[in-house]
Amino acid sequence: MACCVVQSPAIRVTMSGVTQFKNCRILYNHRLIREDLWVEDGLIINPEELFYKQKRPPTFQVDCKDSIVAPGFIDVQINGGFGFDFAFDEDKTEDAVSTVARGILAHGVTSFLPTVITSAPSVYRKVLPLLRKQPGGEWGAGVLGAHLEGPFISKEKKGAHPVQHIREFDEGFVTLKDVYGCLDNVAMVTLAPELPNALDAVRGLVDRGIVVSVGHSAGSIVDGERAFECGAHFMTHLFNAMTKFHHRDPGIIGMLTSKRLPVQELSYGIISDGIHTHPAALRIAYKTHPTGLCLVTDAVSAMGLGSGRHHIGDMDVEIQGERAVIAGTDTLCGSIVTMDGCIRHYMHSARCSTVEALEAASLHPARALGIVDKKGTLEFGSDADFVLLSDDVHVRATYISGRPVFTADGQQFLHAPVL
Repeated sequence: MACCVVQSPAIRVTMSGVTQFKNCRILYNHRLIREDLWVEDGLIINPEELFYKQKRPPTFQVDCKDSIVAPGFIDVQINGGFGFDFAFDEDKTEDAVSTVARGILAHGVTSFLPTVITSAPSVYRKVLPLLRKQPGGEWGAGVLGAHLEGPFISKEKKGAHPVQHIREFDEGFVTLKDVYGCLDNVAMVTLAPELPNALDAVRGLVDRGIVVSVGHSAGSIVDGERAFECGAHFMTHLFNAMTKFHHRDPGIIGMLTSKRLPVQELSYGIISDGIHTHPAALRIAYKTHPTGLCLVTDAVSAMGLGSGRHHIGDMDVEIQGERAVIAGTDTLCGSIVTMDGCIRHYMHSARCSTVEALEAASLHPARALGIVDKKGTLEFGSDADFVLLSDDVHVRATYISGRPVFTADGQQFLHAPVL
């Protein structure tokens, strides 16, 4: 087997053969268990096959120093970060992807959906070809495809989206294709299900294997149920930019307890930053449908930076403490939280277990995207994308395909050869 040299921000390791990660607690089958993790050729393997059939010892051992080992986090809604926005300057889109992909490794994210908010058709046609699906590695987290949040949304529930670019489905899916252009790099689309001809667009997207999410919607619970019955199965940032819960018509929030739907197949994003969602609302979501809850950052370009002015799409953003708002207004426009920060806040506010919080950032989004056979778990045969964590869920190291791509300052996890 050829030798591969891997460079991470903190360590340089030469690896080939089988690596045994020991002295750790791995997240497996909804529990933290004291067990070793075995990796070969970028995949998690069954050690029994190695010992009893092939009679081979590991090539390397890594002492994880009693870390929690969890599947790599997956962020299905992130608009940018570290000074870049995926839709603000099309000439810098590739730089934006590489910078964000590299920066989020420090926060345990190994895969993400670069998200483009409501924009002009010309922006989609320039940006989408540049948001190429690509595996993660030394260069950064993997790109699973783009998330297009708009422009087919409710003007009433537009949030920070520019109203001049909001569109309707004049001819259903045909209009959608005309606006976006090529859909090859698209993984998820957020739309308002109450718009005329929206269901035709839902069917067209689902037929092409694209996840449809309902959001930025003034629709009723019935609108949401109809979209679900046509193949939509995600909800964008629950509670935000949607009709408020009412006891006579709970709006699309009511889909969480719908009798018409197999609710176990419904997933939803939620921004756990202490600003977008009150702790009581987080607890309601957790207690109502915990296995569908997917933590998202909805981060904007200011994530990872200090106070000042930044961008989301073609709009100026002001950072006021921990809040990101449209400049000159009080309108929230995404967050500046990181994924590990979301997890810690979720644990504290919802009073959920560490396992439940970690699965909300890994297993649940993988399941929503239909990639749980490869991502989001530490099952045998899965991609060896995982993160080493302290008990209080701070990232010690991040691995992609079993190779170290980030280590925190002061941490050292040596790949010791087995003699």
